[in-house]
Amino acid sequence: MFVAVTMLLVAILCGLAVVRELRRKNLFAVGFAAISMAVFGWFSIATIVTYISSGGTQGIPM
Repeated sequence: MFVAVTMLLVAILCGLAVVRELRRKNLFAVGFAAISMAVFGWFSIATIVTYISSGGTQGIPM
């Protein structure tokens, strides 16, 4: 669960970077930050959903 929360924090920071770089009109950095936000956000949400749906056993069969 620690990894999921860490990835979610990274995704939030990437979202802030997207906004900051849009203000600076640096589209190359906006692209990288947006892709990073999408990837880290997807994996963090998928990890959290898997953790919740498996009952907190982290994929270990019961």
